[in-house]
Amino acid sequence: MPGVSVVRAAGCVLWRRARADGPPSAFALVHRPKYDDWSHPKGKLLPGEEARAAAVREVREETGMVCVPGAELSTQRYSAKGHPKEVRYWLAEASAGSFEPNDEIDALVWLEPDAARERLTHPQDRELLDEAVDALRTPGRPTA
Repeated sequence: MPGVSVVRAAGCVLWRRARADGPPSAFALVHRPKYDDWSHPKGKLLPGEEARAAAVREVREETGMVCVPGAELSTQRYSAKGHPKEVRYWLAEASAGSFEPNDEIDALVWLEPDAARERLTHPQDRELLDEAVDALRTPGRPTA
């Protein structure tokens, strides 16, 4: 659509290990009361901000977690409030932090893949989770 600017955003499929040397054990989902949905942490890029930096910033702002981004995942494209939106995602391991509810995000849950898939509101977020799980199981693919 000529003349229509694309809203650019970035986020992460955030995961953690139960033990420092263990396999991925849970994925973080955030609840946005404004939309009453469960999704992966994400948000709009600031002017001049690189997408990967925005993804890390949004994870910190929405979840309180410091993360280490790894492989880039699929980009989601859809319409939001009548405007085209593009969200780039990375697989990211949580390394530290703690969650504090706020006006934008009122809940954070850590769930195993099957439970996370069930909780996610939007089908494209389920596809992204499946892609992340597959990436973490694929030997030799960078995860963090």
